[in-house]
Amino acid sequence: MISAFTGQQIRDAEKPFLDSGGGAVLMQRAAYGLAQEVVREIRKRRRLAGASVTVLVGKGNNGGDGLFAAAMLARRGMRTTAVLASDGAHAEGLASFEAAGGRVLRLDPGNAEELAVSCAGADVLIDALLGTGARGGLRGAAAELVSLIQELGPTCVVACDVPSGLDANTGEVHWPVLEADVTVTFGGIKAGLVVDPGEGCAGRVVVVEIGIEAPLRLLPPEVRRLAASDLARVLPKPERRSQKYTRGVLGVVAGSSRYVGAAALCVHAAALSGVGMVRYLGPEAAARQVLSVTPEALWEAGEPGRVQAWLVGPGVDGDEQRDRVKNAMTAALGAGTPMIVDAGALSLLPQKCPANWILTPHAGELATLLAALPATGEVAVTRDDVEARPLHFVRQAAELTGATVLLKGASTLVASPSGVVFSQSEGTPWMATAGSGDVLAGILGALAAQSTDALTDDDGAYAALGLEWDDRWAAVAAVAASVHGRAGSAASQEFDGGPLTASAIKNAVPRVLGSLYAECDRTRP
Repeated sequence: MISAFTGQQIRDAEKPFLDSGGGAVLMQRAAYGLAQEVVREIRKRRRLAGASVTVLVGKGNNGGDGLFAAAMLARRGMRTTAVLASDGAHAEGLASFEAAGGRVLRLDPGNAEELAVSCAGADVLIDALLGTGARGGLRGAAAELVSLIQELGPTCVVACDVPSGLDANTGEVHWPVLEADVTVTFGGIKAGLVVDPGEGCAGRVVVVEIGIEAPLRLLPPEVRRLAASDLARVLPKPERRSQKYTRGVLGVVAGSSRYVGAAALCVHAAALSGVGMVRYLGPEAAARQVLSVTPEALWEAGEPGRVQAWLVGPGVDGDEQRDRVKNAMTAALGAGTPMIVDAGALSLLPQKCPANWILTPHAGELATLLAALPATGEVAVTRDDVEARPLHFVRQAAELTGATVLLKGASTLVASPSGVVFSQSEGTPWMATAGSGDVLAGILGALAAQSTDALTDDDGAYAALGLEWDDRWAAVAAVAASVHGRAGSAASQEFDGGPLTASAIKNAVPRVLGSLYAECDRTRP
């Protein structure tokens, strides 16, 4: 599992080293790791000798890391320039840089345009203006400089610890931000690098170990991200004597006479995700489409049989389907059954939900949901608000509803009511297509149904993720988000990285699951 921490957690882990006089050692380790990554980026493009590197230098330790790294690069024959954005540059770092032959330029209100042209032309530009302790974004001449560089389109940007202007704790972005190709971060990943909009500015993230990792491992991460080995361990898998009922039965209220495709997509996606049986509840027009695609499904025209989980909402329209949703919610509350609540069912929630209900809004739906809740009814929450602060709002929604909340996006966030958050980002932008969310709902419904009776921790997989019992539903949702993203990426690769449909995502799911189960077999002791 990838664990991401707040800036304060990182500083707390550093404190014993700083108190014992080890700060200089930590800085040299960070600078060396930063320099090595710059070397790797240059070698992708040209020879090292004579390559040009410019470092944007702010106050304090972040600027010091950049200056020491640039000094190391200068000693390897690169042409290095430091642009000092303030008078508070790290003294020892600046002395080392100048001793190595680096050129020093100073930013002032009148030369930002001239310096921007020079910076944008460097083979690598190191952003060492603001670190994890900064509050707010760049101001004055530094903000003007970064805005101009971004407009010019630099060759390669390597961010030192975090891109300047990105909140290391929340992922919020205070523009302007120099969007990085690579972010070299020290000690541990910062939470703001794995949630949007921050993740979209960070590029590829490289972690440099500097000696504080052991104390960090004792802290609860701010954000978790499941790796393939984690997925392999927690995915439900049939045993030798399993049969369709023990593998989970999913009840689905989806689609309508108008939106028949939504029902067909989510039912088929569920069937392809390993569930033993799908019971479909909906109008005849939708049922015909569902059964033409998934003849294994059952159309329940009357009272449905027993289910292990419910999926309600995709494509739901009209009083008849809304009544079915309400009936399913009542049944789920009475039986303690997990429920996936998507799209048209989000407006039908009870005042308080259990943690095994998983809500799956996109940003606009989450804004509508929050605006309707009593605790936030007087505050106008917009889609733009949610997209700017997704970590804050997904946590707020989970806390206020009592449900687990999966916020769909380029980085999909899953929040448990306890505050535990997962972030998964394995997809491709081509997945922003009609029906993609219906496929995700089907995958999640199938995993929930399979997990209901199998959700134990006999092998310690969930304990290894540092989860309490109710938080396990957040892990199930994170697994579904990862499988969905991986399926989308796999489907796109079949077209050389080109566009795809929701049906293509759905059809790639069994192959993705198969590869994850194979990973489990390879890594099992």
